[in-house]
Amino acid sequence: MQSKRPIIIGIAGGSGSGKTTIAHEIYDQLQQDDHILIMTQDSYYKNNDDLSMSERKKINYDHPDAFDMPLLVEQLRQLMDYKAVEMPVYDFTAHTRSEKTIHTEPADIIILEGILVLGEENLRNLMSIKVFVDTDDDIRFIRRLERDTQERGRSVHSVHSVIDQYLKTVKPMYNQFIEPTKRYADIIVPEGGENDVAIDMLTTKIRSVLSNVK
Repeated sequence: MQSKRPIIIGIAGGSGSGKTTIAHEIYDQLQQDDHILIMTQDSYYKNNDDLSMSERKKINYDHPDAFDMPLLVEQLRQLMDYKAVEMPVYDFTAHTRSEKTIHTEPADIIILEGILVLGEENLRNLMSIKVFVDTDDDIRFIRRLERDTQERGRSVHSVHSVIDQYLKTVKPMYNQFIEPTKRYADIIVPEGGENDVAIDMLTTKIRSVLSNVK
């Protein structure tokens, strides 16, 4: 049995805040020295196979109930015990979980990013470093609009629906559930992935924690 445990870094923030960018910046800076794994909470949306397509489209994907948190916690604990997992894959065009999984080996550093990773106490208790990415609402909306039309199969002609979704669910859910988790963060990063100083501070802190573990 392994005597050490991986370092878990949780990165939370609103949709389009720059969480993924920061995760990959940290990965790029540390991957030469340590084995790093990036996990995204988006992979752990609940399986909606029992719902029709019209029902799936009505789901509030920014609400805590949209996520399969027990599975995320279970698989993260398995990785912490240096056991491989079959990570789920979410199909954003079908609005449900794919039949495919990704075989995922454990790592010494695990970066978990997602809008609500600091909102679940069971997850927070596993983290060595908790980060909240605090980015202006307008910037987050523009990034989300670009992502949904370019990466998640939303037609440019459906821009109105993206805007409608943002106003009806994304922004209210951010104010109700996501922004309040900022109080759990060890580090708050303004302006997301463009904040090079904060990213350098994060990587320095991670190296310090790693050296203490080793």
